[in-house]
Amino acid sequence: MKILEINAMRGPNYWSIRRPKLIVMVLDLEKMEEYPTDKIPGFGERIKSLLPGLYAHRCSEGVEGGFFHRVDKGTWMGHVIEHVALEIQTMAGMDTGFGRTRGYGEDGVYHVVFSYKEEAVGRYAAQAAVNICEALIAAKDYDLDIDIQRMRELRESERLGPSTGSIVKEAQSRGIPWIRLNKNSLCQLGYGANQKRIQATVTSKTSNIGVDLACDKEETKFMLEQASVRVPKGDIIWDMEDLKKVCDAVGYPLVIKPIDGNHGRGITVNIKTYEEAIAAFNVAQEVSNSVIVETYIEGHDYRLLVINNKLIAAAKRTPAHVIGDGHSTIQELIDNVNKDPRRGYGHENVLTVIDVNELTLSLIKKKGYTAESVLAKDETLLLKDTANLSTGGTAEDVTDIVHSSNVFMAERISRLIDLDICGIDVMTTDITKPLEETGGAVLEVNAGPGFRMHLSPTIGLPRNVASPVVDELFPKGENGRIPIVAITGTNGKTTTTRLIAHMAKMSGCRVGYTTSDGVYIQNRLLMAGDCTGPQSAEFVLRDPTVNFAVLECARGGLLRAGLGFRYCDIGIVTNVASDHLGLKGINSIDQLARVKAVIPETVLPGGYAILNADDDRVYNMRRGLDCNVALFSMDENNPRIIEFQEDNGLTAIFEENYVTITRGKWKMRVMRVENIPITYGGKAHFMIQNVLAAILAAHVRGISIEDMKAALETFLPSASQTPGRLNEFKFNNFSFLIDYAHNPSGMRALKQFTDSYDAPYRIGIVAGIGDRRQEDTVEVGAIAASMFDEIIIRQDDNLRGKTEEELRGYIEEGIHSKKLDIKITSIDSEQDAIKHAIKNAPKNALIVLCSDIIPASIQLLEELKVKEAAGKELFEN
Repeated sequence: MKILEINAMRGPNYWSIRRPKLIVMVLDLEKMEEYPTDKIPGFGERIKSLLPGLYAHRCSEGVEGGFFHRVDKGTWMGHVIEHVALEIQTMAGMDTGFGRTRGYGEDGVYHVVFSYKEEAVGRYAAQAAVNICEALIAAKDYDLDIDIQRMRELRESERLGPSTGSIVKEAQSRGIPWIRLNKNSLCQLGYGANQKRIQATVTSKTSNIGVDLACDKEETKFMLEQASVRVPKGDIIWDMEDLKKVCDAVGYPLVIKPIDGNHGRGITVNIKTYEEAIAAFNVAQEVSNSVIVETYIEGHDYRLLVINNKLIAAAKRTPAHVIGDGHSTIQELIDNVNKDPRRGYGHENVLTVIDVNELTLSLIKKKGYTAESVLAKDETLLLKDTANLSTGGTAEDVTDIVHSSNVFMAERISRLIDLDICGIDVMTTDITKPLEETGGAVLEVNAGPGFRMHLSPTIGLPRNVASPVVDELFPKGENGRIPIVAITGTNGKTTTTRLIAHMAKMSGCRVGYTTSDGVYIQNRLLMAGDCTGPQSAEFVLRDPTVNFAVLECARGGLLRAGLGFRYCDIGIVTNVASDHLGLKGINSIDQLARVKAVIPETVLPGGYAILNADDDRVYNMRRGLDCNVALFSMDENNPRIIEFQEDNGLTAIFEENYVTITRGKWKMRVMRVENIPITYGGKAHFMIQNVLAAILAAHVRGISIEDMKAALETFLPSASQTPGRLNEFKFNNFSFLIDYAHNPSGMRALKQFTDSYDAPYRIGIVAGIGDRRQEDTVEVGAIAASMFDEIIIRQDDNLRGKTEEELRGYIEEGIHSKKLDIKITSIDSEQDAIKHAIKNAPKNALIVLCSDIIPASIQLLEELKVKEAAGKELFEN
């Protein structure tokens, strides 16, 4: 078997709208296409033995054991690999269960689709599942433990930590979108100008001064002392020479810790001798040159979590430890503790397994034991010197019993240090009493405190500590969204996108938009090229200056990675026609329509899906949507429009030479088409269609008719505003038209427009495109033959899998199917083809270029216009 491709969906996609995180593997079964599972001797027994958990997979049978029943009856290996990939992820602690396997359109090749929690793990699971099945087929031993451990490691390196994850999850539950900004914990909540950022539990509202203070334990202690907050007695030292003097002055027992450490790094507690102090000093200096030596406070370790100056949660923390039973060795006691199902690798479970490292062994040795020593019954042995959950510690929720005096102290400290989120470490024998009574003290104030101990305490109530964080970032029900208009279709996407962006800008919005020629932020081109995929969408949604997004969404990005957003406010489908068929497993127009239908299916309930009522497949997309629907049509008498209007539906129609918005029978004429420049006086019908979709989008977003009119009047079919979309260059002796028409439907629309020209001779410059079906390229040639008196065949820079000879042959086949005597010239370079056409064009000819390299061709024509205006020859002899 051979993996041809692995793609990770990260947003709504062709396979599922509600499940954005899917691996889509293209798998060639090769010879295994001839061998379903019942034809492979012993396969069923081997897979049941290696992966007994697959019994829980119901599959299409709908009952436990359903998948194994399918294996016994005979199923194809792609289906088996789908289930294996899901099961091994579950075994690695990432329970996930959606999958499907479908034909790719080629014999023996399948789409194997399954869900994932972490992308790196999903990709690994795809390859591992194939390896596992190949081993099972060959009856070879396979070590699953290696894969499971590797997936756990990948998960821990890739996923958000518990604290960040809890805030993101809380934000999602409120409909607040989010974007991960790096491989660590920096995340954006909300979009564009309404975004806020978090990094673990530091937020965009966290005071930088507060963080600096909390990281400087000397300054923190000084400020707390000045404010009469109880802190341990101690001093700061930098070298060994001062250690003995400070130890004697402070008195044993001691704590020694780095001045700017965190998460328990470099801390040694309960130091009772100078020799121990020397070792602890060396450990602390590995983290920081400056070291704190202070009194060790007897009691229990408590963490008080204050958010927005309110105590939200409190936990009693206990370091990793074992309790003797009188007959088990210390190592056996550790192993028994680690068998607790609540313990797992990294952050996968409520508790973390206790790792026996050098620190653990040193603490055991300090007590006079080894790992093989038997601990007396009921004797407690600490295995770590701090109570962090990540090192195996435990936590007990004590929020409801914290004394009011301690609550007041904690909330006051958060203001003294100026932290919106802070963790205050307190040592006391009894948190139900004031520190003054117990002799307790505040040990540290932490910026960016971990939430895990409060989210999932070992004992007591879990607390939703993420909620007040989101409350502060997004008060009064704000969701951080900005309006998103998403546009898809076979033709007209880019012009519709640009026109809506222009309307929004005219109404005062700061617009970011994506197109097939680049990403624009407030009309500034920041990324050039085909930018219609999810990364380009995220580029706009990450920009803090943007408060209105217009996103062109092409099939390629949808199939490669899904959408770059979960929901939009307006989703537009211009049309669906034959284009790019035979690629990525999309072999029919109906399948292509299903790809495009992803856009209206992601519209929010209060938003609008704007659909072309003249296109059967687009019109049918209205079924089952959870949002409002608006329709547009070039025919005011379209029965679908009339029926929709009778139900008080919202439409845009072309009537009496006006583009008009209707609600039921009520009409609001926006503008006569001859006054809309991009329609060329109404001659470019496909441009009128784009205008109808755009005015509907503007209307439902509350853009006034006045702003719509101003935008339509100033939106010109020019190289600056609509590059490559009906750009006309008028020279003294000929006219030159550039358009992006690249498929049969686009060519037919272009023909309808050029037929209106009164030109005695027409020259077309066309090309075959390598990633189209042969029949589509042949049809382009046939349409060109019906449009032009002479044809120049050029080549794209990127042949996309075909040869020049093949593409030229397909175009010529189409041309000759309509005209046998037409003049055909082959010139590979688009620039050379332009020059040849101009040099040889008869007077008043119309030259039409279906362009591939739009910016370069526009630049050449603009340079020629300048030459002509200066009275110079266009080309040197």
